[in-house]
Amino acid sequence: MSSSGDVRVRRVYDPQEDGDGTRVLVDRLWPRGVSKGRAAIDRWLKDLTPSDELRSWYHEDRSGTRYDTFVDRYRAELAGPVQAAAVDELTALVREGGPVTLVTAVKDVPQSHVPVLVDHVEHELHRR
Repeated sequence: MSSSGDVRVRRVYDPQEDGDGTRVLVDRLWPRGVSKGRAAIDRWLKDLTPSDELRSWYHEDRSGTRYDTFVDRYRAELAGPVQAAAVDELTALVREGGPVTLVTAVKDVPQSHVPVLVDHVEHELHRR
């Protein structure tokens, strides 16, 4: 689906590819209709996902007008201590030799938390 350096993104419904490296599920809920074997997930980092409250707020309005605010609120959540520890775990996976593929079930990846997470992780990788 997309790739940016050693952090890639793929929907869980897409077939696994040889170059995926470590596959990390970045959704709070397990994807519907996908067995653990078919998903081929190496890690499930729920703490990297938006809170239930933020996710519910964002999905209340399907017009798309909330995305910028969602991004700001999600970035603030990623700065929390539990989330920062999960970001550290993810960046360590990339540093250990990547690639790392972030796996998600969301339908509209560009308007989801995933691009924000990729940007945040890449910023952390370059900051340190």
